[in-house]
Amino acid sequence: MSSCEKRVLSIQSHVVSGYVGNKSATFPMQVLGFEVDAINSVQFSNHTGYNVCKGQVLNSTELQTLYSALKENDIDHYSHVLTGFVGSESFLLEVVNVIKELKARNPNMLFVCDPVLGDFGVGYYVPKELTPIYREKLLPLADLITPNQFEAEELTGITIKTEEDAFKAMELMHCSGCKNIVISSTELGKDDTLVLLGSSLTGEKNKRLRLTMHKFDAHFTGTGDLFTALLLVWSHTHPDNLALACEKTIATMQSVLKKTLEVAKKRAGPGNKPTVGQIELRLISCKDDIEHPGNNVKATVMEV
Repeated sequence: MSSCEKRVLSIQSHVVSGYVGNKSATFPMQVLGFEVDAINSVQFSNHTGYNVCKGQVLNSTELQTLYSALKENDIDHYSHVLTGFVGSESFLLEVVNVIKELKARNPNMLFVCDPVLGDFGVGYYVPKELTPIYREKLLPLADLITPNQFEAEELTGITIKTEEDAFKAMELMHCSGCKNIVISSTELGKDDTLVLLGSSLTGEKNKRLRLTMHKFDAHFTGTGDLFTALLLVWSHTHPDNLALACEKTIATMQSVLKKTLEVAKKRAGPGNKPTVGQIELRLISCKDDIEHPGNNVKATVMEV
């Protein structure tokens, strides 16, 4: 086993309290056997859904400082780079430089990109200037990208109203150079369901997948970060089976969200809506669910 086989450099947000960004992604990857080096793109007291949120947004110079020390100590050997929330244009541009350098030294290193831009009902929660950087500079470097429906639309300019629209958007992202694309959630299901759609290119073959999941009547944070971290692990475990990787990822996600909502409702009391703090993801108590995903989630695979 090489020194960097299952070692991730995770570049995304950090919160002191709660589970988003690196706080949501690191524990599951470690539980599943990966070493994780975390660089924080921002450091906040808590996520921005609370009444008060204070902290710092890091810039390119601060990323350069951290990464240069890793290089000088020869501890910058990774099997994967994972990126999530980035709060500044200069920081994201420096992320591009870091990934290019790491890929030049290790062509086998895989880059998993969650292009965090925003979501429906909220709009953008990062500067819009980040969109062309993702589209033009990061997508061509990515081995796996995990936008939500809003982000897929912003990256491609295609309005997604049907599955056909979604697959057209993924084809456009494939043209940028990314071979594996998973739109983590779309509003294309029924009122109580969400639909995951994926597309994987292997040689001249294109395998598409669809996975329908239960939609919980609650607003969670950190779910996209957890999703991408789990998908990184299961894609590594099943490198030629994106459908199985998605099945295991969603099985764990459903278990975590179910338990989180149960605990939140119990803490809120009968008839009361859980507070933002009460509905933080219950990752620690879901350790067994992370290690042993259920097999009750099945994807439909279509070869085109």
